[in-house]
Amino acid sequence: MTTTVAAVEEGTDSPYALSHLDALESEAVHIFREVAGEFERPVILFSGGKDSIVMLHLALKAFRPASVPFSLLHVDTGHNFPEVLDYRDRTVARHGLRLHVASVQDYIDRGVLKERPDGTRNPLQTLPLTEKIQAEKFDAVFGGGRRDEEKARAKERVFSLRDEFSQWDPRRQRPELWNLYNGRHAPGEHVRVFPLSNWTELDVWQYIAREGIELPEIYYAHEREVFRRGGMWLTAGEWGGPKDGETVEKRLVRYRTVGDMSCTGAVDSDADTIEKVIVEIAASRLTERGATRADDKMSEAAMEDRKREGYF
Repeated sequence: MTTTVAAVEEGTDSPYALSHLDALESEAVHIFREVAGEFERPVILFSGGKDSIVMLHLALKAFRPASVPFSLLHVDTGHNFPEVLDYRDRTVARHGLRLHVASVQDYIDRGVLKERPDGTRNPLQTLPLTEKIQAEKFDAVFGGGRRDEEKARAKERVFSLRDEFSQWDPRRQRPELWNLYNGRHAPGEHVRVFPLSNWTELDVWQYIAREGIELPEIYYAHEREVFRRGGMWLTAGEWGGPKDGETVEKRLVRYRTVGDMSCTGAVDSDADTIEKVIVEIAASRLTERGATRADDKMSEAAMEDRKREGYF
């Protein structure tokens, strides 16, 4: 990744260098523009989570003053946090964007998918996602995945080829030298694109602070009724919690990541401002998914198994 824009002039002590956030932003903007030039029907996965929010912000920057030439896609599990869905809808309306929604509940109602005994719907997202991609003929799908999140995501290239069944084969990963990306794909295949691949959770928060980006309130410390399960604080809901023996209590918590309510845990925190969150993240020794996502703890290869099936 390039980190400087010009060589330091000999005999001076004023290097013309990009900050690390400027370098990451420049790389992401370049990726958005490359996709716009190479593909016919790109789409941005947008859930209202912080990574997809930053990704949309970068897309807006990449094409300003024109509008973003992509629509948005959200896989709605039916168990999403209301605050996040409200943010999603307000953002779509504010920027005049088109939103596609693939509903897990629709698939359950039609009998195509069945509820899991544990109530978790995250593993059920794959089929609605892949069928929506095929039905709309999207040939490039932007995701907010970062390599620091999880070991399977660390294997991913920025341009990640998926076959005609939306499946991922790590052996088909392509080299990406000097920021050159290969978007070639056969009919029926598509490419998953990750503009935030080289970002860390701390980078994301520092960028949010620098750019003054609004986030859903649940990313900051607030009082919430939660119960303990699997070492995490979960929010009670129609998905199946709490069970007998699980006590609901009010605690000061915040969310490091958001997803299906049944598998996304809150963390004890008094970080109610961006500055406090950055200090907290800088001191953390656990990744956000490792600390708060039960669906990644189902097995050692839980994420990689889902990625091979078509999940992000």
